[in-house]
Amino acid sequence: MVKGISRRVIVVDSPDPKLFEQAIFIVKNDAFSQEGVTSQQVLGEACRIARSCAAAQTARPPLWRRIPIWGWAAGLAAIAAALMAWLL
Repeated sequence: MVKGISRRVIVVDSPDPKLFEQAIFIVKNDAFSQEGVTSQQVLGEACRIARSCAAAQTARPPLWRRIPIWGWAAGLAAIAAALMAWLL
């Protein structure tokens, strides 16, 4: 917890509001003292980081849900053909 110190912060609304409302970034004191660094660049970097973190945390559906219906039909047809060939 920061106590008794003045800090610059950037508050970014969450790109994925299901879990988080906001992301809070505490800016280094010397961030703006570097040559060529503007407040828009710092804000853009904070937004980029928030988006990339939200994108990285999204859960992928299981493999059986990612296979299209025609894939299941083709697989079952191949199994049925192999079974018929084995029986004959």
